[in-house]
Amino acid sequence: MSPRKLNMESSVYLGTDGWWHGRVTMGVKSDGAPDRRHRMGKTETEVRRKVRELEKLRDEQRAPRAGRVPTVAQWMDTYLTTIASLKLKPRSLDDYWSKTRSDIIPGVGQHRLNKLEPEHLEAMYAAMLAEGHAASHVLKVHRILSRALKIAHRRRIIVENPATLVDPPTVDETEANPFTKEEARAFLEAAAKRPTFMRWVIGVGSGLRQGETLGLRWPYVDLEAELFHPKWQLQRLTWKHGCADPHACGERLHRFDPCPAHCTTHKGYKRGCPKPCPKACTRHASACPARKGGGLVYTRPKTKKSQNPVPIPRPFIPHLREHRARQEAAKAAAGDLWQEHNAVFTRADGRPLDPREDWAEFKELLEEAGISDRRLYDGSRHTAGTILNELGVDLVTIMEILRHTQVTQTRRYVKGRSEQSRDAMTRMGDTFFPQLQPLLQGVVEGPMETRTETGDTRAARARRRRRIL
Repeated sequence: MSPRKLNMESSVYLGTDGWWHGRVTMGVKSDGAPDRRHRMGKTETEVRRKVRELEKLRDEQRAPRAGRVPTVAQWMDTYLTTIASLKLKPRSLDDYWSKTRSDIIPGVGQHRLNKLEPEHLEAMYAAMLAEGHAASHVLKVHRILSRALKIAHRRRIIVENPATLVDPPTVDETEANPFTKEEARAFLEAAAKRPTFMRWVIGVGSGLRQGETLGLRWPYVDLEAELFHPKWQLQRLTWKHGCADPHACGERLHRFDPCPAHCTTHKGYKRGCPKPCPKACTRHASACPARKGGGLVYTRPKTKKSQNPVPIPRPFIPHLREHRARQEAAKAAAGDLWQEHNAVFTRADGRPLDPREDWAEFKELLEEAGISDRRLYDGSRHTAGTILNELGVDLVTIMEILRHTQVTQTRRYVKGRSEQSRDAMTRMGDTFFPQLQPLLQGVVEGPMETRTETGDTRAARARRRRRIL
């Protein structure tokens, strides 16, 4: 009779099926049952190698947990539903879901996590770039997937995070294109003809983000202390189902077949025809009778530093008082139709401005002012930071006004002007050139030539060199 195996000792034997088998004790499962795992191969050497690898993972406490490893699609659903949702802001979570549904699941969703290789990710990224996606989009997908796999690695679902072995595409930083002082004046002159004039004055002159500007409410505007308190921001969030069966709720809207080549239904869509629904589609929450959590919502800014007060330029104060008086008059005229939100900038019925309409108005104002097309950020925060720098304000103060956490972030918002560089070099010349004037007074202008003349012949010079040697 063979001696009894020691605790945690593995077994390797030849089975009746002609294959070699290995059994490795890993510990206990979550229900208390022994966790004993199986490896098999055609030769004893092969099985012993597999057993040693598994024992090494066990001894280093890096062994994956018992049970079937989920697919990438299954894990992303778990990660976004129960892990990321506890930490991410709503807009960020919506973005994670969007890129997961559109890129990650179609690309590598069917792979088991422990079978996912770096080559699979590289092929997916290359395909996305070939389809015309920007490198920044591919980089964001890589970061989302890498974060999800990092959590899976921490929880010992996988032995290694394959995303750490992949170099994502390099992204060139988008160059800021702020208004010049002349362009800013022209922009505000065009905006002065509209009822939203003060919205653009504050956006350009205070450096607030779009969501912070539209999310300003009167209780957070202190005209006496001359401070904005951007405690909230206005954002448009994706609706969520409030019913028990999201798939059945959106049944009439499911579309499983792709659109024809010359689709007329979605010809007005900027991003083309939407992709077909997956078989277990749970989208179309905007049509759910019990929908929740979507539409225009007041949310907290992403960081605590973003909630710091922002000084109101003193010339803005009387105009803000006039704006508030006009708003009170509009409220009285609207009567019961007015929807009270205490918003500083509202529509005719008291509701806050829609960010989409606000963006469209910005583009219209650019065209009216004769300014080249640019991002909304360029015309607000980048412009405020750059003009403050032109006025001689130091970077640390600009950082506090824009509420950045690091001065390196502020440097990306401040763009140097060629006029500033030219003026700086002119002052540099004025500093040094007067000191050189006394030295230049005795200098003869015009070309000068220096000659060394000697009466020695070549033979005499050669004799002198031989005598020296």
